[in-house]
Parts: sequence; structure tokens; C-alpha cells
Amino acid sequence: MNAIVALCHFCELHGPRTLFCTEVLHAPLPQGAGNEDSPGQGEQAEEEEGGIQMSSRMRAHSPAEGASVDSSSPGPKKSDMCEGCRSLAAGHPGYISHDKETSIKYVSHQHPSHPQLFSIVRQACVRSLSCEVCPGREGPIFFGDEQHGFVFSHTFFIKDSLARGFQRWYSIITIMMDRIYLINSWPFLLGKVRGIIDELQGKALKVFEAEQFGCPQRAQRMNTAFTPFLHQRNGNAARSLTSLTSDDNLWACLHTSFAWLLKACGSRLTEKLLEGAPTEDTLVQMEKLADLEEESESWDNSEAEEEEKAPVLTEGVEGRELTQGPAESSSLSGCGSWQPRKLPVFKSLRHMRQVLGAPSFRMLAWHVLMGNQVIWKSGDVDLVQSAFEVLRTMLPVGCVRIIPYSSQYEEAYRCNFLGLSPHVQIPPHVLSSEFAVIVEVHAATRSTLHPVGCEDDQSLSKYEFVVTSGSPVAADRVGPTILNKIEAALTNQNLSVDVVDQCLVCLKEEWMNKVKVLFKFTKVDSRPKEDTQKLLSILGASEEDNVKLLKFWMTGLSKTYKSHLMSTVRSPTALESRN
Repeated sequence: MNAIVALCHFCELHGPRTLFCTEVLHAPLPQGAGNEDSPGQGEQAEEEEGGIQMSSRMRAHSPAEGASVDSSSPGPKKSDMCEGCRSLAAGHPGYISHDKETSIKYVSHQHPSHPQLFSIVRQACVRSLSCEVCPGREGPIFFGDEQHGFVFSHTFFIKDSLARGFQRWYSIITIMMDRIYLINSWPFLLGKVRGIIDELQGKALKVFEAEQFGCPQRAQRMNTAFTPFLHQRNGNAARSLTSLTSDDNLWACLHTSFAWLLKACGSRLTEKLLEGAPTEDTLVQMEKLADLEEESESWDNSEAEEEEKAPVLTEGVEGRELTQGPAESSSLSGCGSWQPRKLPVFKSLRHMRQVLGAPSFRMLAWHVLMGNQVIWKSGDVDLVQSAFEVLRTMLPVGCVRIIPYSSQYEEAYRCNFLGLSPHVQIPPHVLSSEFAVIVEVHAATRSTLHPVGCEDDQSLSKYEFVVTSGSPVAADRVGPTILNKIEAALTNQNLSVDVVDQCLVCLKEEWMNKVKVLFKFTKVDSRPKEDTQKLLSILGASEEDNVKLLKFWMTGLSKTYKSHLMSTVRSPTALESRN
């Protein structure tokens, strides 16, 4: 993450000061910031912490040292700094962490070595400890602009028995040029920064209590109430943070915490490049996922209310109710949350076509594309679920409603894919209906019931598949255009299964675009029937089967797309253009 984390302090003598900052370097270290390959750089002490290689290296001119020697270097002069304004001693090499995974270096020192970065950090430090303060003076706040960067600042107090009011004022700031990223990282930064602050305050409180127990300052100050306050402190007006916390390794620990904070905050959010607008399948899946989350929350709330009303229920009863409710609702919703429990029996559409035979597969595929109910009767649950997993790839996600396995017949309005036990009786009107197809799986009476070349003969050779319908598809029937193209791809042995899958995705997207045009033309614009026929002719879908397919696929359009069309039509600009 391209950001800087800094610890700031409001000195009673010199005002806001930057004590310690950690920055990210993606390129090799600048001159004067240390060179790990150069000899004579001093002894190297390295250790690994959370995937980051920690090291402390001597440098030719550290920022703290350079600030006191070279007047052109960024940072206050040595005469303008007291003990409380300084973190690293003059000549201290600072701290460097190497992330082996990303080749990124995390460098910590008192001030950034680059003049522009020093100016940005200095301005953020002053604002965080002066004008940009939240109510109560302790807590997080956000400020910044495009020119000087955006800042997440958390101010806090550290106990000091020698300070005015027995406390000193500090802040931890995170500076970044990406406003959106910083705002999205607010909860993460707040929790981690608050943990660092709690640790500092806890150490300082122990030192404060020990000093007050040995020499109470409040009574001593009351006795000398009329003495000027600055003369009471006997040279202890400014105390370093290491003295306040009694921790000599404080800056090394802060470097570790700041480096981890930058690495973790940069890893938790990633950007994805989309090459185009999301497809209808993607929109429908997002909507169904949102519905599932709302449904899960409602179940959790209802279960909590039931527990309050009936606390005498045993754990076993509650567990059954919790698992029973969401499972039933998700299976009926057809959101595709179920998965075959074992390896798939049917590997692909081509495999299913080989097993069922070309005529039976064409009849089954025709009913699937038309939106008719597809019923599989078998005692093998895995086989039924595997068949549905393959057949559903021919339809848009919004058109799929599955009940994987049921002990009773379910009406067509509830599902278009229904798995049944062999003993379930199907109503006579469904058996003779032209809007349903039934696949019955029986035990085979012969060892081989499908072509020798098909895959996985051993697992399917024990079954016999009988496909029946009240309206069989005639062999000479043209059928929908997409079905003919699917069969052409399946019969082309030069195309692999992966290529056929991609062809199927392209075909579905092509016909969903036609569905969108038809929906806009008929449902939104309310054009007359004659114009609709002309449109279907232009789309190449004037045949009866193609029209039925388009009308069925229209039910799979996402709510997002429909609401977008409706809001566009109702807008004043759209009304003016139509008039």
C-alpha cells in the first residue's frame, strides 16, 4: 500500500513534531538510505516477522543525522529539537524491513528523506494536532485534499507525571493519495491503530503510577502554586516516549507494527479489472447471493426470537430447526447453492449426448431450452444432481429453478428441474403434457447400453435411460437456432470440452442480447404486434421455437436490468425524446 504511517507529538516548547514514520519503497533505496550489497555498512541483524525480513543497517547519512548537519536536508535543526521531539539518536541508521514476496522495503526514521514527502507529513502532523481534532480530542478523524494527500488521524494522550495536566498529546496518522482506498480501510486501520495506542498507553500508565507512588506530583504542585510552572520542572519539560513507557525497544516495535500495518492494509483490498459490463448471469448471481444473505439474517433473527420465547428447547431441537429452514428454502429457490456430493457422473453435455443417444438428447435439450419441466426419476441422487448440473449450463442463471431431489411431485411453476425417487407417482396430466419431459433411470438388463467410445462406461453401464414426453420432438423439426448450434459444437470432435463450454457461453450471451432488445421493444416501449414481427425477423428469431425460447429466457433477466430500463423510460429526458 502506497502510504506513510507516522507517530506525531505536540511538544509544549516546539509545537507539533513528527517523531517516527514508516514509508514504502518499491524501487531500490535512494542514496544515503542504505545499500545492503555494499561492504562496510556495519553489522547486520536480521530476523523474519510475518513474511517480512527485518533488519537494522548503518547508513552513510541517516535522516536524523542529515537534518542536523546539512541545512538543506528536510527536518528541523538540532537546536529546534528537545528530548521529547526526538525519537532516533543522531547517527542512528533507522529501520528497514524487506518483504521477500513483493520485493518491497519498509523504511522507518524520524522524517521522510524526500523533501516533498517531508512537507506532506509535516502538514498532516500539524493539522492532526491542531485544527483537525475530533470532539474530546481523543479519537479518529479523516481530512485531506488531492494536493497534500488524505489523512486518517487518531489522537490520544500518554500519561506523564511531569507534564502539564499529567499527560502529553500524540497522534498516529496514515497518509495516502487514494481517498477511496483510505476510506474503505477505515475500520481496519481503526482497530489496528487502536491496538497500538492501547499498548503505548498501558506501558505509560505503569510508569506513571510508579512515579506517582514514589513522589506524588499533585501535592508538590499545590504547595508551590504561585511559582511559575516552567521553573518547577527542573529541566524535565520534555521527556522522550521511551522514557514515558520505560521501553528501550519502543522504536523497533513501532517499526514492526507500522510495517505490518502497511503490508496488511495493502493486501486486504484488491482491484479487479473488468473488460466490460457484467453479464446477465453475473447480475442474477449477485442478486441471488444478496437474497440468500437477507434470508440467512432473517433466519438468524427468527431463531433468536424463538430462543427468547422458548428457552426450554434442547440443543438438539434448535440445531434441527436451524439446519432445516435454510436448507429447504435454498433448495426451492433454485439459486444454485447445492453441489454434487461426489465426482460428477455426467462429465459434460457431450458425454450426456453419448450416453442418452442423439435423438433422446435432442428431445431433452429442446424441452430444457423451451422452459418445460424436466423430470428425472432415479434412485441415485448423485446421478440426478450431476445431470442437472450439466443441463443447467444451456440456460441463463435466472431461468434455472431446481429441486434436486424430492419425495413428491412438485408443480412446474415451482421448478423446471425436478429430481424424484423411482416410487413417486407422477400425475397423469403431466405424463401426457407437451410441456414436460421425463427421464427414467432403470437398472440395465445388458452390459452395454451406449456407444463403446463414451466416457466412464463402468459407472453408467448399469443404467438404462428412457426419455419420454407427451410431445416428442420430430426428427425433421427445425428447432431453435441455438439448439442446432449446440449440437453442431457437440458433434465436432475437433473441439475440446473446454472450447465447447466457451461456445455455449457465447451463444447464451448472444441470445440474451436478443432477449434484452425484445423486452425493451415489447414490455417497455409497448410497440404494436406488427413491429414486433419485423423486429423478430431482423433478429433472426421469427420461427415459432425461437419466439418461445426468447419469451422464456425473458424471465431470466436480472432485476437490475429491468429497473434500469424502467428508470430510463420514466426520466424526463427520455419522455422528451419520445415526444
